[in-house]
Amino acid sequence: MHCALYDAGRCRSCQWLEKPYPQQLSDKQRQLSELLMAIPVDEWRQPVSSAEQGFRNKAKMVVSGSVERPLFGMMGRDNEPVDLCACPLYPASFAPVFDLLKPFIARAGLTPYNVARRRGELKFLLLTESSAGGMMLRFVLRSTAKLTQLRAALPWLQQQLPQLQVISANIQPVHMAILEGEEEIALTSQQMLPECFNQIPLYIRPQSFFQTNPGVAAALYATAREWVAELNVSSMWDLFCGVGGFGLHCATPQMQLTGIEISAEAIACAELSAQQLGLKQVRFAALDSTRFATSRAEVPQLVLVNPPRRGIGSALCRYLSEMAPDFILYSSCNPATLADDIAQLSDYAVRRVQLFDMFPHTTHCEVLCLLVRQG
Repeated sequence: MHCALYDAGRCRSCQWLEKPYPQQLSDKQRQLSELLMAIPVDEWRQPVSSAEQGFRNKAKMVVSGSVERPLFGMMGRDNEPVDLCACPLYPASFAPVFDLLKPFIARAGLTPYNVARRRGELKFLLLTESSAGGMMLRFVLRSTAKLTQLRAALPWLQQQLPQLQVISANIQPVHMAILEGEEEIALTSQQMLPECFNQIPLYIRPQSFFQTNPGVAAALYATAREWVAELNVSSMWDLFCGVGGFGLHCATPQMQLTGIEISAEAIACAELSAQQLGLKQVRFAALDSTRFATSRAEVPQLVLVNPPRRGIGSALCRYLSEMAPDFILYSSCNPATLADDIAQLSDYAVRRVQLFDMFPHTTHCEVLCLLVRQG
């Protein structure tokens, strides 16, 4: 993949861009194998590759410059702004949206936030696109001072960009590099962006996590469904479930599924999907996954975990060992913490491992691992 920003030394987020893509996959597989070297693995599946460009469904843009000439991108070396509108990781459909957002900012009087002076209102723009072409746009503001102006200017933007189905303002008043605050203000009647992977309806709300590489995410969910179907289980927990992608793919009408996620926004999406699928024995709740698991007496046959980069941690590893479900399906975005967690689950054998290249041109990847209780 060619990137003018990388060649000019202005953005080096894609650390492996100079490596041929097949070598990237080979190196990630080798690094994963080294991390799991001390753990016997029954079966290694071939890595799942990604498109090399245009695969991201989300842009997180720092807004800098002036209200008349805003710049979307990131802060580079020496705190110099870098325009990322032409980043080849974004689909071609993003460029015309960025082009129209620049004059819109002037129309709405949204002065870009100046970090050094601690002045201005507009901090970030967050743009997400579904596979059907619908979009969600979020304005991250320092305060509510410009909300009236923003609302008044929106009809022009919506007329120009009818694909903007969900629009909101997030209020982030803290003078720190924090992407978003707790308060979200809906600016459209529609507040969920519909998505669909493998005939499973999913929904994205402004503050819910969703994978940024939909092509590879769909393959990951389909693989999890295939592996779970082979196990013929009737009860399952989906911990750190997000909007329910894993659990909803794996559930059958007969299966008892409980999905747990700390984000109430994500749980609202998962509940709607389950309702549309007609799943009667599925329950989702907005709770801390570790606290939920360690407070329950019942034992499901399968526990699926999809934790953040820190992994599931010692407390949950200990409890899973005591609880002793027949199977653990672990999806990890950090192979190092995956290896640490598996080492603590000494009563389980690793039946199968597969790498999913969710993040081309970087050192990161997603890994799916099936653990089976021994004896």
